Amino acid sequence: MGSDHYFTAAPASPENLRTIRVSLAGRELEVTTAGGVFSPDRLDAGTAVLLANMPPVPPGGHLLDLGSGWGPISLSMATAAPHATVWAVDVNERALDLVRRNAASVGLTNVNAVRPEDVPSDVMFRTIRSNPPIRVGKNELHGLLEKWIPRLDERSDAWLVVQRNLGADSLQRWIGATFTPGFSVYRTATAKGYRVLKVRKHGTPPTEPIPLTASGD
Repeated sequence: MGSDHYFTAAPASPENLRTIRVSLAGRELEVTTAGGVFSPDRLDAGTAVLLANMPPVPPGGHLLDLGSGWGPISLSMATAAPHATVWAVDVNERALDLVRRNAASVGLTNVNAVRPEDVPSDVMFRTIRSNPPIRVGKNELHGLLEKWIPRLDERSDAWLVVQRNLGADSLQRWIGATFTPGFSVYRTATAKGYRVLKVRKHGTPPTEPIPLTASGD
């Protein structure tokens, strides 16, 4: 990728478009990836751990994939919740183009692939699912989470996957100290060197999670 990073807004490296096969939300899909985006050759291990260790997505409302890359989390959520609106958010324009291309190729019409500033400020999310860009640095990562986690609906959850050796436990402590009162954070799974963290935004007064079997929006 030369000097490009997957969090570069406009990668200068060649696209080198390629097609890979992945299994997402029970579907075997052919998707397009490219150079200059995160994990272009396969479904990365962290995202695979997250997808295997999170509950079903809410059936409706707005759902956020934060740091979408070429779109595995967005495609999974849009497939599982066809009546929901999935926001695939990334700063990498090439990644967003791939999300749009992949959603169209598999017949998903409920995905909005946009830059962060293009998400309307009044949209609140019934869930956030993310393999966040740890390598942007601690300050950038913290700023990212401080921007988006408060936009959870009440009684809704964010699910984050973080490599243990890249600071998962310290990030969990920071989240617990930063988003208080009204939030809680738990480690829900550990697999293949990754932690899955659940961040809950409580209601007023605090209530139990939204029943995942509920119908409608």
